[in-house]
Amino acid sequence: MGSSDVWLMTEYKIENINNTISNADIIKQLSDHEFVININNTEKNINVISVFADSIEFMLSNTYHIAKYVERSSSKIKLIVDGIPITLTTHHKLNDVVYKNSGGSVADAQTNLISQIPGKVISVKVDENTEVKKGDIICVLESMKMQVSVKSHKDGVVKKINVKTGSAVAKNDTIAEIE
Repeated sequence: MGSSDVWLMTEYKIENINNTISNADIIKQLSDHEFVININNTEKNINVISVFADSIEFMLSNTYHIAKYVERSSSKIKLIVDGIPITLTTHHKLNDVVYKNSGGSVADAQTNLISQIPGKVISVKVDENTEVKKGDIICVLESMKMQVSVKSHKDGVVKKINVKTGSAVAKNDTIAEIE
């Protein structure tokens, strides 16, 4: 996955002040939990310390932060970061990025639809032997308290579905085989 293909949460609201990060992406992965990110043309190091069901601890440019999840929907997450309420809205291109990294940028010869994120399968939208078009939703994953639609990377017929509702999916798992 190219570093410019991974978008971070890019719109945020702090109390009554609206701000938008116009460009945010991961430049380099240093380890499983350390990244160099670019936010509005400024590089920052982020180190994820701990991830829990209700919070995440991280260091951003050598400063400790804790974010507690308050509420979530498919497009917004309400957090309290270091005591400050913040509402995050996913980047408007999130589904396109997941689609592209699921094989959308690869030639149509690719059979396997690969998950680029870990998550829990919320729903499977197609059956085996179903004809699909490029961009049709194959399944919906929940990851980091967000729901993300995984879309077909090409026109074809679903030959095999490798996931079921409620199952866990790891990054790089095959979700479906489409010929």
